[in-house]
Amino acid sequence: MKIFPVLLTAVLLTGCSGLPAAREMGDMALLRTLGVDRGAAGVEVTGSTGPQAKGLQAEGESSLVLSADDDTLSAACLAMQGQSDSFVFFGYVDQLLLGETLAEQGVTPVLDYAARNTELGLGARLWLIRDGSARDAIQAGGQEGIEKRLETLRADGKMGITSLTRTAGEVYTDLLERGCAFVPALSPAGDGTAQLTQRGYGVLKGDTLAGFLEGDEARGLELLAGGPTGHILTVGSTSVKTTSAHTKSRLEFQGEMPSLLRLTCRIEARLTEYDRRPQGEELRALMTAAEEQERACIQRALTRLQELEADCAGLGAQAAMYCPAQWQRGQGDWPRGFSQIPIEIEVQVAIQT
Repeated sequence: MKIFPVLLTAVLLTGCSGLPAAREMGDMALLRTLGVDRGAAGVEVTGSTGPQAKGLQAEGESSLVLSADDDTLSAACLAMQGQSDSFVFFGYVDQLLLGETLAEQGVTPVLDYAARNTELGLGARLWLIRDGSARDAIQAGGQEGIEKRLETLRADGKMGITSLTRTAGEVYTDLLERGCAFVPALSPAGDGTAQLTQRGYGVLKGDTLAGFLEGDEARGLELLAGGPTGHILTVGSTSVKTTSAHTKSRLEFQGEMPSLLRLTCRIEARLTEYDRRPQGEELRALMTAAEEQERACIQRALTRLQELEADCAGLGAQAAMYCPAQWQRGQGDWPRGFSQIPIEIEVQVAIQT
């Protein structure tokens, strides 16, 4: 029986279809970056297309920046449609910026909206704008936009210079499963040399901003979370570059309650600068010094995370794989338990010569 396919084709050809109307790409403003802040009316949304290609020769056109303020996120996004001669399309957004003030009041409405929106989704990289608004960050790009700068800050590209990036979906999942998450933080530089600078990581607890990790604390979080590459350790006149890091966690119990969290961080690195290639005892001394540096960073990160009662690196959940029954009984009180549990840290650095 081929009646149904024939009828379906006839319906589509007559225009009686539920599919959206086709549009020419040249008639659309394809947003690449979306920023969300608290606004005077409720929610302020700022979108940027980045440099646009026009014409047969694909000559460049300045970045288009649109902004709207309304009582809800969906209303603000709709209001942006009236600010451009082209149809504003959100399906190409791959960078989502959240202002610090909005994060202090809660990020769940934004993540909920992205999850339910058929154009947006949760695949965009999520950034927290520190000491400024998402609108400030987007406008800092000027006519060239900030898209290239955000691409440079990727962690999954070999040319990226940042440590860890998160998608909106990864952060949303962590908040739902762990009750906390970390988000890379950026700040508008304002000095004309770079539109955005790295500012460590923001920690979300529940769905609100609980605090920041910067410097050695941020480095320690990166090691706990299983990354990154490209960090330089200097001991005397010798420098090594880390190429990978992986941390495992295990819980020890006293009765029903966790009594100790053991962490083992294995780091691989290679020599980059030296006066004389270290060997034998010199190499072992170099590895020991590197281990002490990295252990100190991990300790600083853990101290800060325990203060916040936020296991955003998922150490407890990872350790639970080795003791699922005991973990299930004490999981509900883990944030408080994590803040009080003694932690032993072992760092092992292997240096390729």
